[in-house]
Amino acid sequence: MSSDLTNLKQEFTKVSDFLIALGDEKRQAIIIALLQDKACEGLRVNDLTTATNLSRPAVSHHLKILKQANLIDYRQEGTKNYYYLSHDTTEIDKLQALLSHVSQIIEKAGRK
Repeated sequence: MSSDLTNLKQEFTKVSDFLIALGDEKRQAIIIALLQDKACEGLRVNDLTTATNLSRPAVSHHLKILKQANLIDYRQEGTKNYYYLSHDTTEIDKLQALLSHVSQIIEKAGRK
């Protein structure tokens, strides 16, 4: 059980930035706006300011955090940046593994 908890601490550390990125309501609003982009062509900062009622600097700040967490990516067309959800699910996979391990530890503890 002790090694399970040590491993769990390490898993939490590995996903902490991802959890922080997901935990903010404003970043959640940006993710939802990007999910609503049916054409998946990406949205510009102006589009996201309209969708989230945030200022340009606030949207840019949150986009930087989401990009660092590998949740979003962007492409440039001339001077315009288009933001979209990343197809890299590595961090999501780590979170799913963490939650699975937490469930296993809870189940073990409940059987005693």
